[in-house]
Amino acid sequence: MSTPLSVVIITKNEEKNIGRCLESVLPVADEIVVVDSLSDDNTKNICLHYGARFIEQPFLGYIQQKNFALSQATHAFVLSLDADEALDSQLVQSILAIKQQAAPASAYKMNRLTNFCGRWIRHGRWYPDQKVRLFNKEQAEWGGENPHDKIILANDAQPIHLKGDILHYSYYTIEEYLNQINKFSTIQAEGLYKRGKKASAIKIYLNPVIAFIRAYLFGAGFRDGYRGLIIAYGIAYTTLLKYAKLKLLNEKSTTQQTEQTS
Repeated sequence: MSTPLSVVIITKNEEKNIGRCLESVLPVADEIVVVDSLSDDNTKNICLHYGARFIEQPFLGYIQQKNFALSQATHAFVLSLDADEALDSQLVQSILAIKQQAAPASAYKMNRLTNFCGRWIRHGRWYPDQKVRLFNKEQAEWGGENPHDKIILANDAQPIHLKGDILHYSYYTIEEYLNQINKFSTIQAEGLYKRGKKASAIKIYLNPVIAFIRAYLFGAGFRDGYRGLIIAYGIAYTTLLKYAKLKLLNEKSTTQQTEQTS
């Protein structure tokens, strides 16, 4: 007997991507659940066209939203994707084979291949970029630190690797990449601040340089041409902004405390 599978996706104004995502999961999905953060484009109509159960939920944070989406899945066996992702044909076949097993493992991981400005990126820190996305939701939950969520498995279970790639259509333009860097670095800085972290001079000046070297040289990002250079600079810039913004939050907090005690 085939193991039923729920596909869960969170969305917000994803009319450009969601159709491709839904089309790719049709061969494996017994149920598609889309949790939408109140889109005002054509996302809802596209999802309904593909037969998805469409649930509107104001955004709770990446981790919280994805855990809410898991709670809406009817089946225990779940494939979790982002709207800008899709399954390649080999991964579809791998998942179909898993569904035929009487007792699938608690979790499976797969490589994610990212498309940046029209070109697949196969080096640097962006590939193979292994992700756990297929799992038993009764033995897993989303954790990590926003915006970088990850699946946390019960009892330190080890996921099994599947052949095939998640195709990630990340950024269509450099402007989108820069906007996301600014957005994500703010979220990261706020998360570090809430945890009581400090931004030292070493972190502000040295960590971005290390991040660039790891991505461009050690990760062979240079093999992806000028896109690899842009990505490596972006990784370094994200690191710089994260700690610079944290430093400003620390300074603001210190100033407020001084004013309150004076």
